[in-house]
Amino acid sequence: MRLRHGRLLTVLCLGCAFPLVWYAAWQGARENDLDMYQNQFLELRQRLLYAEKENKKRSQELSSALDEIKRVVAKRMNLTTNHTDDMKWKVLNFTRKLPVNLINMYCYLPHLQEYEDAVFPNVIFGQQRTGVSLVMGIPTVKREKQHYLISTLHSLLYELSEEEKNDCVIIVFIAEVNAEYVNSVAESVKTSFPREIQSGVLEVISPPASYYPDLSNLKQMFGDPEDRVRWRTKQNLDYSFLMLYAQPKGRFYLQLEDDIIAKPDYIQSIRNFAAKQSQDWMILEFSQLGFIGKLFKSEDLPLIVQFFLMFYKDKPIDWLIDHLLWVKVCNPEKDATHCEKEKAKLRIRAKPSLFQHVGIYSSLAGKIQNLKDKDFGKNVLHKAHNNPPAKLSTSLKTYEQYTLEKVYKGQDCFWASAPVAGDYISFTFLKPLKVEKYFFRSGNMEHPGDKLFNTTVEVLLADEMLKKELLGNGSKYNYPATKDGYLQIGAFENGIAEGSINQSMGKIQAIRLSVNSDSPVWAILSENSCITYLACEAQLRPHSPAHALHPDSSVRNKLHRAFLCVDLY
Repeated sequence: MRLRHGRLLTVLCLGCAFPLVWYAAWQGARENDLDMYQNQFLELRQRLLYAEKENKKRSQELSSALDEIKRVVAKRMNLTTNHTDDMKWKVLNFTRKLPVNLINMYCYLPHLQEYEDAVFPNVIFGQQRTGVSLVMGIPTVKREKQHYLISTLHSLLYELSEEEKNDCVIIVFIAEVNAEYVNSVAESVKTSFPREIQSGVLEVISPPASYYPDLSNLKQMFGDPEDRVRWRTKQNLDYSFLMLYAQPKGRFYLQLEDDIIAKPDYIQSIRNFAAKQSQDWMILEFSQLGFIGKLFKSEDLPLIVQFFLMFYKDKPIDWLIDHLLWVKVCNPEKDATHCEKEKAKLRIRAKPSLFQHVGIYSSLAGKIQNLKDKDFGKNVLHKAHNNPPAKLSTSLKTYEQYTLEKVYKGQDCFWASAPVAGDYISFTFLKPLKVEKYFFRSGNMEHPGDKLFNTTVEVLLADEMLKKELLGNGSKYNYPATKDGYLQIGAFENGIAEGSINQSMGKIQAIRLSVNSDSPVWAILSENSCITYLACEAQLRPHSPAHALHPDSSVRNKLHRAFLCVDLY
């Protein structure tokens, strides 16, 4: 009996001891796991600190490389200062190159390591202008049908003041590698805008063929077909290349497309809107469509391009911009409404829009896009002036309701089918007038190419004796005389004719625009102004203290003229 009790006690002791042993073993294993996790966290922290240290080191190296590149560029510019115009303007000189600056592209485009000049653009035309306020970038590619580039450039340059032209640069980036096509586009730009090319307001560049990686085996995403994925991937690379080239040239960068029109005062409107921003911003939007009319600070472009290049294969450019803003300001622990509010602080929309999309045929083959910015409104396609009464006539065939009478009265533009040699537009005053100045503008914002070419401005004198003298002895005013007694006093240049009329000619009976050669395009007359002395006298205020009270009669007369004519334009 005693033995049985002893065995039972032993079993009970062992039964109690086993859970204790098991618990001690479990607790020890748990402590070992915690130690392991702590070690992993410490190792991760060390890696992050090392990565941060390496990142600072790479940033310093990039900064040093930047300074060296800028020094080399400045040296090249100094070396070319004394070159002759022939050397500067050798057509399509692909040996003149500028480096693409600012970031190490080899991390995201490793194939570039195999090509020494892969990040150097071909500067086809340009004066390497820098130090401007606004740089505009226009990528253009080959389209299957209609091309819009020249019309877009006409619209951007239309009515720009000399001050604005001197403080901006427009970069046309021909994003193709076919030399024949690139040459043809560059020649077209140079032929259409020789002055702008020579002055430096317009530059034409193209990428080296080695810049682009192999785009044949891209991953298809979002249900897009292979050709669309390839198209948008190349587009991301094009934007990145253009932005990096533009970055050191000016304070702000404006992204545009090659199929748009602009409001006449777009540069001043951009200046005004940017100046009144009180908060720090990243993007100012002057169009609601795609990547049109987006203004960036040039100092932000390296960061933006680096983000583009990290994901250039994955998403379209407008999506990447939105993701970049999300990364910068959105809190994952808060809702989408909060995120949108935060992004809106960096991405500020201006209204009305300054740029309208006009292209129908996309650069993506087979794609039709009738996208319109509803906030752009209607462009004013003519400019009104108070012209003197006159009888109007023309040999041109008027298109629909766009009559000559409407442009003369400032109600609309005059639009006619393609002029031929011998065509004319005539303004015969009901009473002969002393005309001080004239101004004619052809083309408008929507049809900037519909200009008058090889067209002269002629006047018919009211004095019969003077007319006979001119026909008998030639023009004593050094103006060519026509067989019917008109004097050629000016001509259209880049769509505009303006000038002053020698007052010794006396009163003018008529002004005529004469077309001297056939034109391949239609013609629009969008502005017509005849400044006359009669117009000044019509604004006479004889008792104005500005001239009536001055003791010197000669000074009174000068003040009288100045007071009357100050607001004629």
